[in-house]
Amino acid sequence: MNNIQSEAEVLKKYRPLGIAAGMGSVLGSGIIVGMSATITVWKVGLHLTNGEVGIISGALTFAIAIGSMLAGWVTEKFGLVRAFNWINFVYAIGAIICVLAPNFTVLLIGAIWTGFASGLDLPISLTIISYDSPDDRTSSKLVASTQIFWQIGVFASYGAAFVVSTMKGASGARIVFACLAIFALIIWVWRTFSQKFKILHDEGQNRRQKSETESENIAKVSVKSVLFGESKKTYLQIFSSIMIFYICWNLLANTFGQFQTFMLVQADASQTFATGAGLILNFISLFAAMLFARVAGGRYRNKFFVIGMIVQFVSMLSLALLSHELWPIVIAIGTMSIGSNIAGEAIYKVWTQEAFPVEIRSSLQGFIGGFSRFICGLFAFVTPALVVQSVMKTTMLAFAGMIVVAFIAGLFMVRSEKNLRK
Repeated sequence: MNNIQSEAEVLKKYRPLGIAAGMGSVLGSGIIVGMSATITVWKVGLHLTNGEVGIISGALTFAIAIGSMLAGWVTEKFGLVRAFNWINFVYAIGAIICVLAPNFTVLLIGAIWTGFASGLDLPISLTIISYDSPDDRTSSKLVASTQIFWQIGVFASYGAAFVVSTMKGASGARIVFACLAIFALIIWVWRTFSQKFKILHDEGQNRRQKSETESENIAKVSVKSVLFGESKKTYLQIFSSIMIFYICWNLLANTFGQFQTFMLVQADASQTFATGAGLILNFISLFAAMLFARVAGGRYRNKFFVIGMIVQFVSMLSLALLSHELWPIVIAIGTMSIGSNIAGEAIYKVWTQEAFPVEIRSSLQGFIGGFSRFICGLFAFVTPALVVQSVMKTTMLAFAGMIVVAFIAGLFMVRSEKNLRK
């Protein structure tokens, strides 16, 4: 009983840090969904061409990818805590540029600026959690909980875009981005000026310095020394397993995230039905993310992973073999969302934070996340042609195959992680 109370007290102490880090995920999903949900409004308000719309969407995706890949360099250059504190101020500047955008060029600059900051925030926020947490169990639970905030950002962005959808010109879109800017500034103030966070950062720094002092091997930890050092076989297998898992899973998740409304409309749903379905399905996803966060640090995590992958596979296979009419698509998206939130982004985050030394976590997670987004950005160019009714069956069979590959890579990761802990 005392252990349970002690664990509860530790979580209570560090939960505000998890929330502050999770708020970055709200902004991350907020800029993606916010731009996706308002791009038609921007098009009308700023008289954009279809080509310019495509450039903005693609530039945002690639900016997020570049930001993720440079996260390790940024933390080395400016320090982990300073980067964590100030990155949302940079994000707010980009969002304000979008709010004030009078034309395509300025909106593009704002999208790139905000996307870059958003890409930086995720690996940095997750690393600060593992850096400051007193143990792996606490870290795993807090890292997994950030997925809840990602879903909150998706839900809030859809809701905000729905509320302002009747406004004329680009006014509605400007309001959505103004909300993102204000929220980013609030998070910046909280992270930077909170004395409680300063204490947690100092305690984390002291623990690491003490650990390094007591260690017999104080060799500098780097990506090269970990992936190509004495334990290179284990670490390279872990790295490649996570990379394969995340790329395969993310291609599927990104398609359903970006083109969910498109697929529903292609199946003869009205815009109102498609938007409403998106809100409801994301609400269901939020509960799945909350459920996984409760087991992320315990023995049931791997069981959830297996169940989640099976659910995703069955969703895609049933959609391919049974029917691709409107309601089967809605049901498949719903079950897919549940499976994704117990065996997807959240477990990828936990794996990356647990498997590698804290000094290189932001670098490796940033690289994996950034490279995956590059692949997704390229794939997005052909996705609309793959989710129309005439080729839906073939596409879903291919996605089911990708889930199998991701599942196998995940099982290798589970085995490798056990070997690492021996």
